[in-house]
Amino acid sequence: MNTIQSLLNETGHLLIDGAMGTMLFAAGLGQGGAPELWNVEAPEKVAAVHRAYLDAGAQVVLTNTFGGTRYRLALHGLESRVAELNRAAAELLRGAVAASGKQALVAGDIGPSGQVLLPYGELSFAEAMDAFAEQAAGLISGGVDLIWIETMSDLEEVRAAVEGVRQVSKDIPLVTTMTFDTHGRTMMGVTPEKAVRTLASFGATAMGGNCGNGPEEIITVIEKMHATAPDAPLVAKANAGIPQLVGGKPVYRATPADMAEYAVKAYAAGARIIGACCGSTPAHIQAIADALQPMRQPA
Repeated sequence: MNTIQSLLNETGHLLIDGAMGTMLFAAGLGQGGAPELWNVEAPEKVAAVHRAYLDAGAQVVLTNTFGGTRYRLALHGLESRVAELNRAAAELLRGAVAASGKQALVAGDIGPSGQVLLPYGELSFAEAMDAFAEQAAGLISGGVDLIWIETMSDLEEVRAAVEGVRQVSKDIPLVTTMTFDTHGRTMMGVTPEKAVRTLASFGATAMGGNCGNGPEEIITVIEKMHATAPDAPLVAKANAGIPQLVGGKPVYRATPADMAEYAVKAYAAGARIIGACCGSTPAHIQAIADALQPMRQPA
């Protein structure tokens, strides 16, 4: 039994943290900047975000490595620093958790490569797998408890990520989530029903949906996944509403109270690992924690 399942058995549900990018932009990261670079250039600011989510009650906290593959880092001329930036992120978060004195899991965050795999794009499966293995090696060397693969649209890219991780570690727990549009499919046409079956076959400890177009879409995704795989530990990690462009920047309108309502609905739909994605803050996570407190199993 792995740690994430053990905690679920103890408490009945787990609270994930919220957005990292939203918080770093508010802390001064320039538009178009690489959040991962702050793991070494402004570690105190990244650690402050981690601390705020831990203080809000997060039990699963993600490293600042969403764009940590060589392909995403290449957009900033940082493709030669994959190992350094991912390891630094893991060590930074591990230190923040230790300093907090709280029980929380350190999740190594892996996002999409930003490339399209063959036959629709130019990236081969082997190239994708190698890039994900490189990122996973940095995260695992930094001491993560699990790997969190998120915001995926293509099941083949998820498989490449999973197999890349497994090249580095045969047994580290994996969580995998995909992002769905208003039509209930990923950009590559994957339904929630197919996603939950396939992600389970990849050996994921937990699976679900994240990002997308707001809380209501995520709840529908979770309902469909739960109906297909009622025993699967499901993840709901919705954006803080649907973004609106204000002054050329996305603004997320969902209040902490709105996200608390979403969390209760997500729990009722079958999700047991619940948090928030783009636009969310520690205030949103605190509201979710408070809303889910009545569902917590007694110690």
